[in-house]
Amino acid sequence: MRRRSESSAEEDDTNEAIAAEPQASESDGRKRSFTSAKYDITRHSDTLDRRKGDRVVTPTQLTQDAWTPLPTTHQVPKKQTHTPVHLAQTRDPSKMLESRISLRPRRRSPWSCTVLTLTATLLSISLLFSIYHSFFTRQLDPKGCKNCSMLPVYIKFSDFDTEHTRFASKYSLYLYREGGFDDFEKDPSVKGIPVLFIPGNAGSYKQVRPLAAEAAQYFYNTIQQDSKALRAGTRNLDFFSVDFNEDITAFHGQTLLDQAEYLNEAVAYILSLYHDPRRSRRDTDLPDPSAVILIGHSMGGVVARTMLTMPNYQSNSVNTIITMSAPHARPPVSFDAEIVHTYRQINDYWREAYSQKWANNNPLWHVTLISIAGGGLDTIVPSDYASLSSLVPDTHGFTVFTSSVPNVWTGADHLSILWCDQFRKVIVRSVLDIVDVHRPGQTKSRAERMRVFKRWYLTGMETIAEKTLPQKEPTTLLTLEDNSNSIIPLGERLVLKSFGQAGKPKAHLLPIPAQGAFGGKKFTMMSNQPLDESGLNGNLEVLFCSVFPLQAGQASTLFSMSMDLSSGTSGSTRLACKNAASDVIHLPASTRTSRYSFDEVQPFSYLQYQLEDLAEHQFVAVIDKALEYSHGWAMAEFSDDADSILETDIGLRRLLLFGMRLKIPSNRPMVTEVRIPALHSSLLAYKVSIGKQACGDDAELFTPLLRQYLSEPYESKYFVNVKEVNLNLHGIAPFMPPPLRAHAGNQGVSLQMWSDPTCNTSVDVSLKLDVPGSMGKLFMRYRLVLAAFPLLVIALVLRKQFKAYDENGIFMTFGESMDLCLRSSLPILLFAMSLLAIFLVMTSAKTPKQGPANYLHWGGNATGFVTDFSKNDLLLGSQDPFFWFLIPLFGLISVGVCVIVNYAVLGVTHVFCLFYAFLVAKPAWLKNDDRRRPTAPTFAASSPRRRIITASVLLLMVSTFIPYQFAYMVACIVQLATCTRALRFARETQSGSHYNFYNYAHSILVLMLWVLPINLPVLVVWVHNLAVHWLTPFSSHHNVLSIMPFILLVETLTSGKMIPRVTSSFRYITNLLFLLLAVYATIYGITYAYLLHHLVNFVSAWLVAIHFSGSSFSLSGLSQILECEESEGDVKKRP
Repeated sequence: MRRRSESSAEEDDTNEAIAAEPQASESDGRKRSFTSAKYDITRHSDTLDRRKGDRVVTPTQLTQDAWTPLPTTHQVPKKQTHTPVHLAQTRDPSKMLESRISLRPRRRSPWSCTVLTLTATLLSISLLFSIYHSFFTRQLDPKGCKNCSMLPVYIKFSDFDTEHTRFASKYSLYLYREGGFDDFEKDPSVKGIPVLFIPGNAGSYKQVRPLAAEAAQYFYNTIQQDSKALRAGTRNLDFFSVDFNEDITAFHGQTLLDQAEYLNEAVAYILSLYHDPRRSRRDTDLPDPSAVILIGHSMGGVVARTMLTMPNYQSNSVNTIITMSAPHARPPVSFDAEIVHTYRQINDYWREAYSQKWANNNPLWHVTLISIAGGGLDTIVPSDYASLSSLVPDTHGFTVFTSSVPNVWTGADHLSILWCDQFRKVIVRSVLDIVDVHRPGQTKSRAERMRVFKRWYLTGMETIAEKTLPQKEPTTLLTLEDNSNSIIPLGERLVLKSFGQAGKPKAHLLPIPAQGAFGGKKFTMMSNQPLDESGLNGNLEVLFCSVFPLQAGQASTLFSMSMDLSSGTSGSTRLACKNAASDVIHLPASTRTSRYSFDEVQPFSYLQYQLEDLAEHQFVAVIDKALEYSHGWAMAEFSDDADSILETDIGLRRLLLFGMRLKIPSNRPMVTEVRIPALHSSLLAYKVSIGKQACGDDAELFTPLLRQYLSEPYESKYFVNVKEVNLNLHGIAPFMPPPLRAHAGNQGVSLQMWSDPTCNTSVDVSLKLDVPGSMGKLFMRYRLVLAAFPLLVIALVLRKQFKAYDENGIFMTFGESMDLCLRSSLPILLFAMSLLAIFLVMTSAKTPKQGPANYLHWGGNATGFVTDFSKNDLLLGSQDPFFWFLIPLFGLISVGVCVIVNYAVLGVTHVFCLFYAFLVAKPAWLKNDDRRRPTAPTFAASSPRRRIITASVLLLMVSTFIPYQFAYMVACIVQLATCTRALRFARETQSGSHYNFYNYAHSILVLMLWVLPINLPVLVVWVHNLAVHWLTPFSSHHNVLSIMPFILLVETLTSGKMIPRVTSSFRYITNLLFLLLAVYATIYGITYAYLLHHLVNFVSAWLVAIHFSGSSFSLSGLSQILECEESEGDVKKRP
């Protein structure tokens, strides 16, 4: 036996490269596989093992060995002999060997990085840093929520057990009582109106305490002393809360369904408490409650909507739902198939219900749904997802932002929306305003509930806002002296710069213009004083009056209030008036000392009426009721819409390039509105600057007040004492479904500005794009991009690696393949996807076919517009072709992320390799003894029997108890160990074939690691259920086929077997599969991320098929493996 020199690593690579070439002879008649691998019947002949022979090979012998073909599959290895090969006389054997070696491609280090890859990575890192930096430091909304205090007492209903629900061992029901206010603190008796609080993802039942405490305090301190409210049916609220053991509903659809089922059973139990005289302290003359008010936070709001779709839902047991920061439109993450399917079923149910023409066919006709979003401060759930425009018509619900709510005027993050003191007061007062204990449903009618919610949550300036003035009857008789009261000439403005100068009440009359004025008119009035209700003794009261001819003998007692300002003179005018205080709109005070809209100062009072609302009136009476001089001001006028509304026709591209500049003239109305239809995207942020008025030091009554608003959803932001402000919005957002009702046109953002026109100076307004601030808006809308787009890059890298391997037998490194992809396939695919994005936007922008319109005038499944609610699910979900560049942008970012992860995995495997080498290191005397042995240990792979048993046990556990996501995590850990051993083996042998295997195992590991985050959320839910001793398995996560290819591939790689080369036409299947994976990850990966696991699983099945095609398999051989296990030291020698 001849000894092979240990220093001939290049020659060894040459032998392996030549041996890997396909054999020309097919005369053996044996059926061939679709790979080019030739295998020997000797066991472990295809295992990566190191052979240390004791022979010395001369150059001539080595050359002859290099040209000797390996035995074919039907040959049996014999004792090694060397038959001389006669070479041509003109060619020197040693030179031929050197030429052969020089033609072999040089292997790159896995750490090598080309200039192109380095440049792309640096650009990617800079873009990622800019996005994160912008998100956390730019275009930030101010925080204005105030803390609150409470003294909670929680009473658990232990008798709500397994007789009522199968979830009694997992969930619990509590009743809240406020210490110091509620009587019988430890008594679980019910006495008010039931309200059920539903916590969100990983939420606690104790989150009910801010709302429940405010309800108890407000009722006992205020309502209980108001006999009129008690007669109207207002009672205290019994707040119930559910302990879900901090279940994670955002990641798991089955958990969401379980909670909805439990809540329906909890509602039935709660209602039964009011029917039991031993548990209820309500007045027996009142009807028993038949419905419960639901308040849901985050995913709790989605669970509340799900309840109405469940089979165990009791009809009409829920009629009012208020949600806070709830993602109604689409799931926050799409890693679980069940959550995506559940969302689709819920939303389809609600759309189908509201598409019915007749109320009798609509199971949700009596339900009102209010969705409240926190705005830009919510960094957990995008506030765009809180929109109800695609689910509920405005007759049954709407979406509003906390920054729009009167007297709140601040954004709220995902948790502070629960305890924000200003906002919780509005929630509680609105709920107490809709309750009616005299009705079985415990609430007012649906139409009345909607009026109450609009009054509490909307600014009052929206088109759907309802004015109470037209529905009122005159309640005040105003008597004026003809000569002592001023009548403002028609078309002039009333300005009061102080109150009480006359020492007695004084009325200022503004004549109302005739109806039908060209261009439209509206009345506006603003003051820094509160407007008085009839009978109060404030400084200012506003009445809308018409002449009332009092006949002789006619009693003036028709009016509840009489205001005589005639001083007893005979020549007087009598007016029948309505008080306008119920329609007052509160605005943040804007003075020279103002900083934020939520400052604790007296707000401005504002009235706004369209001329049509004042058709039955002739005068507006602004009454100064102060008896002595006091500071304050008031301003009132009638203005034309042509003067107060400025429509801009500037396009988006011009707006982004050059900005916008306006000069509002000095003879402007008090309120000026600038409408910018092109400004509608939630992905862009702007800077708005307002020029300072040259009004002197003391002449300005108030500083400019700016309101930024959208008509749908109802988002308003107020900026006081405005000079320069950040403008960002929640308008048209990616992936959002289209609205139920088609809009006549895109109104975009409107800027409404109140400024003091008495300064008689013009105001400059400028708007420009904030590029750094806009980058941060990509973070919330495209967080899932990093779960999908990197798979595009990895799939193309693997495609290039397999293509090169099948052609020349070299499995290149991940970095080398990345460099090649950056030069060819990746730019081409990203360019194609960009064109596809433009095409999809252009086609979806076409007006849908219109069917017969129903009486509600909004689209539906059968009677209105035929709407495709999933048309924005593809690619990046953009509805504007302008954003086509986001695809190559995120593609570039994904390249950098993949490169970073590649080097991170390299670093981890190299560190583990060092530890592994240290653990298996032998003493020096054993090393010397090993050198004298003819062979060395192999790849240290486990036996086939052990691998089969391990895989079988794991698959059995998946089919019965553990979810396949757990098995996938185990597979990733095993693959990491395989890469570690492969790296150590390749570094010791310096063999090309061993480096092939290491590069192959490394790339598979990188691919699996990118799929791992898709599986982790469900795994977290499973571990959480184990922690709370809930052992019921998931019905949707025990599909063995979802994990079997991964397990087989990983177990195959643990044996050290390199995948055979495919030289036939079947190699195009590998190419096509990776290309399809890349395309799917780009088009559907964000909306349907859970399918990425199954696609990679299918690719793994194909790789397993290639592995098995290069080895013999029979039932007898399998039984032999299971009967006996090969000893670890038994290693066959290479012939």
